[in-house]
Amino acid sequence: MKKMEDQLVVIFGASGDLTARKLIPALFNLYLEGYMPENFVILGASRSDLGDVDFRKKVVLESDYLKNELQDAKDGQAQKFADRLFYEDLGGSYDGDYGKLRNRVESFKQEFGLTGNIMYYLSTPPTLYETIACKLSEAGLSSDNSGWKRLIVEKPFGYSLETAKKLNSGLQKYFKEDQIYRIDHYLGKETVQNLLVTRFANTIFEPLWNRNYIHHVEITNAESVGVGSRGGYYDKSGALRDMFQNHLLQIVSLIIMEPPIGDAPEEIRNEKVKALKSLRIMKDEETLYDHTIRAQYVASEVEGEQLKGYREEDGVDDESTTETYAAIKFYVDNWRWKDVPFYVRTAKRMPTKVTEVVIHFNTPPHQIFKDSGINNKDNKLIIRIQPDEGILIKFGVKVPGQGFKVERANLDFYYSSLTETRVMQAYERLLLDAMQGDATLYARADEVEAAWEFVDPILDYWKNAKDVPLYGYAAGVWGPENADDLIDGIGFWRNPGKNLADDPGYCVIC
Repeated sequence: MKKMEDQLVVIFGASGDLTARKLIPALFNLYLEGYMPENFVILGASRSDLGDVDFRKKVVLESDYLKNELQDAKDGQAQKFADRLFYEDLGGSYDGDYGKLRNRVESFKQEFGLTGNIMYYLSTPPTLYETIACKLSEAGLSSDNSGWKRLIVEKPFGYSLETAKKLNSGLQKYFKEDQIYRIDHYLGKETVQNLLVTRFANTIFEPLWNRNYIHHVEITNAESVGVGSRGGYYDKSGALRDMFQNHLLQIVSLIIMEPPIGDAPEEIRNEKVKALKSLRIMKDEETLYDHTIRAQYVASEVEGEQLKGYREEDGVDDESTTETYAAIKFYVDNWRWKDVPFYVRTAKRMPTKVTEVVIHFNTPPHQIFKDSGINNKDNKLIIRIQPDEGILIKFGVKVPGQGFKVERANLDFYYSSLTETRVMQAYERLLLDAMQGDATLYARADEVEAAWEFVDPILDYWKNAKDVPLYGYAAGVWGPENADDLIDGIGFWRNPGKNLADDPGYCVIC
């Protein structure tokens, strides 16, 4: 493991939910596993009236999110970790003078012998990113002169291409691009990272990873829940902005990218940018009509439970046209993927929660077993990202007995079988990487902008074109009735179940 340098972690927005629910638990687990540096301090900063003691109780010692970890921790570990947590009240605004914050940082250097390495985590709305970056710069807290400085920002990173560019340029006024880490927690999942290893470490896959052997690629991201308490935010965002532009296009980039020269962060990120820039941008209305579907869930009853329709959710406009289901068909304009269709869908109120990639391979060019039922049963490589994480290969085998009747068999691997290896949670992996200066799993400015270049015309078409249909689908089903129309000439979506090896059509309400 790369040696961790002593450092200070400053979390802005530390009184918020993300800090207590994800960030501090991730840092605490890293501490328990021995990954944290020997010398570290965590400073929470926000506008709430808290002190060091109250902050420690809220996010560690009395945290509902750390009950299991606190029970499993050895004597004194939790208190030792909590003793390294401090809190700075920024007053009524993030736009004030950061002189007091600077003094606190300097005091930590003296008290704990820190070298000046600081990681800033902005767990705040994006509207505050530039403000905080500016104030840190004015206080002399952004310069690498006395130890490195890194800035982590959360999604959503922009609302459109224009706003993403503005946000990038706003941050780059005060921090260099190599100091900025744009976090996408999906890239912290082991199964997402395993896309690279599956492809580039196995000769049984990479030679087939092209238009000559792959018929089409399908990605499904489904959530069983509705928008819940996020109705006000979601109604201004929608499925395409909330999931497709960031999480799912990151997965797409890992699928279609060319082999990097090596595993250095910039080598991998360079290829991801090239991949996103090779997406065929759809601009004419006929193509956008044929290749996109948007829909909204409506009220229904599932197993005796009455589920609200989207427009009935708190904070949602009762005439809203915001999509909770988005399905996109697109192509990649490069040598490897010429004419291979990609189908990506994301939605809420689906039958089960699942994210998976399905690589559909071509059927053999000459069918020997024509009457055996093998037709239209293509080989599939299924990479399950969540839940029941693993990899499944579907291939043909002979049914015992006379003749050559062929059925599909499963060859599978599950991460849960690695009982001796604890799989890090997404935020643990991403925070550890940032603390070590590894930006492989973080988005670069040009990467974010390339994703928006592809998504913007779709959003513009849905918003401004005439007669763009908005379909309805009953909460608890796999989208609108015409969803399979997108997959013309192929058949239908694979509707996965809760478990990786479930056959299409089987689903679990969870």
